[in-house]
Amino acid sequence: MASFLQRRRSATRFIVALFGLICASALAGKAQETAPLGHNQSQPAPLVQEHKTVRVSDHVYVIPDGRVNLVPNIGIIVGSRATLVVDAGMGPRNGQVVLRELAKVSKNADLYLTTTHFHPEHVTGAQAFPPSARVIRSEVQQEEVVHKQPEFIRNFSNRTPEIKALLQEVKPRPPDILFDHEMKLDLGGVKARLFWVGPAHTRGDTAIYIEEDKVLFTGDVVLNRFFPIFPDPDASGKNWLAILNQFEVTIVPGHGEVGDAGLVSKEQSYLKGLQSRVAELKAQGKSSKEALQLLSPEFQLKYPDWENPGWIADAVARFYSEPD
Repeated sequence: MASFLQRRRSATRFIVALFGLICASALAGKAQETAPLGHNQSQPAPLVQEHKTVRVSDHVYVIPDGRVNLVPNIGIIVGSRATLVVDAGMGPRNGQVVLRELAKVSKNADLYLTTTHFHPEHVTGAQAFPPSARVIRSEVQQEEVVHKQPEFIRNFSNRTPEIKALLQEVKPRPPDILFDHEMKLDLGGVKARLFWVGPAHTRGDTAIYIEEDKVLFTGDVVLNRFFPIFPDPDASGKNWLAILNQFEVTIVPGHGEVGDAGLVSKEQSYLKGLQSRVAELKAQGKSSKEALQLLSPEFQLKYPDWENPGWIADAVARFYSEPD
């Protein structure tokens, strides 16, 4: 992924489309692993928006998240021969909305679906897709779907009655195509390159680069005015920062409004600043809990318009546990 993006740093323009929860939006052994509701239960129902699809380039459309937690930005890439959907929403009801929006912009019979990571709001809408649609995942992400997703679904279902209804009787959609590190998909006149880039938000984070349009879907690795989420012990602050160094691009985030490369620099600044302050306090002998008590208000003041500040706690804990 790094060398691939480095070869394209001279390109005149990049548009990055980040999908993932926030990306509303990475802790699979405890109740914390529930991923993003932003520690705030007072949220609208996580429903994919209908009639809101926007075109961001010649071949790429986005169903925006509307800044609703647990709703990812959905990507639709239309070629002359086939169509690729990036992320599917939470549960069959949302997946059906995605299919209705898809039908407005593409009549291709050949349909592919890929997901940026295993969290339920990105993956479980796949159940609504027809059997003829081919699901693509990285091998690492599929391992997380098998071993982690059932518990995430249980935890999500306990959040609100609306979420429970969306995830009721969800059946995992197995992949038709697996890849290890990278694969290329020719849609007819436009090519998509899929890369495993984790661990960052999750171990199986996947990015999708649309070559002709210079659009990059990064999932929850980049967010727009949301605090980054560390909902899983496999999340890595250090690797996350290393990945961001490769994303010198303009961005349509997994959650939040379409922006430019400044979204990456803002997220880098937050993560680097938090990493540095955690290291300082750790060197002073402060515990993780003491560090959080100091850093949560400090960083909320620095980023007053960012949502879901409850996730600062998980970021502090992750950086505190990582070796210096």
